[in-house]
Amino acid sequence: MADNVKNLVPRLEKRGPHRVLVGELDFAGIPGRIYTPAEGKAIAGVAFGHDWRVGVDGYHATLRHLASWGIAVAAPDTERGILPNHRGFASDLESCMQILSGVRLGVGNITVDPNKLFFAGHGMGAGAAVLAATGRAPAEPAKKHYRDRPTVAGVIAIHPSDTSPSCYQAARHVQAPGLVLAPGRTLGIEAGEPERVAALWGGPVVFRRITKASASGFHEKLTRKFLTTNSGFEFAAQDFIRSLSTGFILAEDDKHYAGFRDPEAKIKNSEVKNRGDLFENLPEFADPLDAVNEALRA
Repeated sequence: MADNVKNLVPRLEKRGPHRVLVGELDFAGIPGRIYTPAEGKAIAGVAFGHDWRVGVDGYHATLRHLASWGIAVAAPDTERGILPNHRGFASDLESCMQILSGVRLGVGNITVDPNKLFFAGHGMGAGAAVLAATGRAPAEPAKKHYRDRPTVAGVIAIHPSDTSPSCYQAARHVQAPGLVLAPGRTLGIEAGEPERVAALWGGPVVFRRITKASASGFHEKLTRKFLTTNSGFEFAAQDFIRSLSTGFILAEDDKHYAGFRDPEAKIKNSEVKNRGDLFENLPEFADPLDAVNEALRA
């Protein structure tokens, strides 16, 4: 039976029980870092993508947090330029996925279950995670037979932003479970449409708007936030998002966390919307008469 999500969120906001190891991905020929618990067999693995111009060092606390809960994380530190190649970044995430599932980590005592592999990311990295998940079959741990295409257990898109090719069109072809998080605070022109990603998702999806979060507030580069945005440091929102992401991953094989996969679960400091509501609010499906009436009332 699933535990009450309201009770699990504060627990998952705190550091987990595992000691964390941090290493470099250079041994596999790709810049980046890898975070793992000190030991573990058949654990979950996550390929994590950073936001535009942020880099992996902007997520150190987040990736350590996931590892402290027994999850291995590989994060490429590529495509940090002004004009990143989103398709190339998605390919780097796929390479990280292969490293996680194909290499013994730590001192050889850490293995990742190929049926528990996730893509995740923030901003640009979230869009790239959606691109990387396209065409992959949902993982089926009960079936051990040969598969003719790679699998993915789930995708976590934190404030996804626009990509080329379009992550919105790619979302139509993602059959794995998804967690799409949207900012509740706007700071001007937004870089993406999380609502569209969730509305077009091909498989089961949980959409949650984080009330006190802004799109740029999730990374941990404090000086950048101070100089370029008025988002604030958003420490509480970061902890909350880490909790939601951790619970979503742990729910893959632990029924106590099943509530994190419930698209209707009510959790303080967030708002959920079902797919029907998300579709109705997309501009292309809006009633023009309603728009005229709203303008007249204003």
